[in-house]
Amino acid sequence: MHRLIPLFVAAVLVAAPALSEPANWKREWPGTDFSRTNIESWGEIQSGGPPRDGIPAVDAPEFYKSSAENTLKPNEPVLTVAMDGQSERAYPIRYLIWHEIVNDAIGGIPIAVTFCPLCNSGVTFDRRTKHGVLTFGVSGKLRKSDMVMFDRETESWWQQAVGKAIVGDLTGAELKMLPSWMESWSQFKARNGREGLVMKQPDGRRPYGRNPYQGYDSSSRPFLYNGEMPPHGISPVARVVRVGDKAWPVARVRKAGGVSEAGVRISWEAGQASALDTGEIARGKDVGTIRVRDAQGRDVVHDVMFAFAFHAFWPDGQWMIAP
Repeated sequence: MHRLIPLFVAAVLVAAPALSEPANWKREWPGTDFSRTNIESWGEIQSGGPPRDGIPAVDAPEFYKSSAENTLKPNEPVLTVAMDGQSERAYPIRYLIWHEIVNDAIGGIPIAVTFCPLCNSGVTFDRRTKHGVLTFGVSGKLRKSDMVMFDRETESWWQQAVGKAIVGDLTGAELKMLPSWMESWSQFKARNGREGLVMKQPDGRRPYGRNPYQGYDSSSRPFLYNGEMPPHGISPVARVVRVGDKAWPVARVRKAGGVSEAGVRISWEAGQASALDTGEIARGKDVGTIRVRDAQGRDVVHDVMFAFAFHAFWPDGQWMIAP
């Protein structure tokens, strides 16, 4: 963490833990019902540095066909969302690393495409709930180093990695996760030809293409995380493939050339740069692309996250470290 470049993350590095009394948050969060929560201690929630909406979510993004894109480098990571009857959409991590949430809709289905850089967690949610369609923003708070989102309709707080409300009126509610995956821009473009859609650069003053977390995925300890480290001697920032409550180390999948276990087939293909390595995303080390499919070849909901985050949110989860 000592090599992070001094953009907005400089403020994050010196941020003190958030005050642990909800009364101190009321001015910033007048609509949040702090009497409702399912976390054990307010001390679990800390300030990440930026205030509410200091990392601005993107609403109603624009897209154009992949044939018109000439900015992305071939190995740059994108988060791909594919829905039946619709063109696949690529959400470049060069944008998500600065905005973390994109509120979009595909084929009439409202979705939230999310990326937490500190956990390397990229998850897509259906924004429809029994409480109505929600729109999400970045709270500026962290819990177990993972982004705490909030919905603008009730100002409830949500844990990004698990898609569950942890504070406010909607405490206990859960978002449906949708299949999506990270891959390189060249992999997306090769599969979709000229017909794939790619998100346009947001209208924000950010150095898109730069990584504000330089060296993070080779750090020895996650930022603002005081929980247990992963078992089995696994590095806290080693990537693992989470499917439900099971985690496969990416190193194992890569070495084996893919694995078929627990009803899923996990493949690995070279060519995708880490977004959290060097200062320029396109120069990041090759971490490869993971795809997870079921026996019928259908994409399965999964996340390629850091090992510490899996252990933090699935402490009783199963580590798939050997055949």
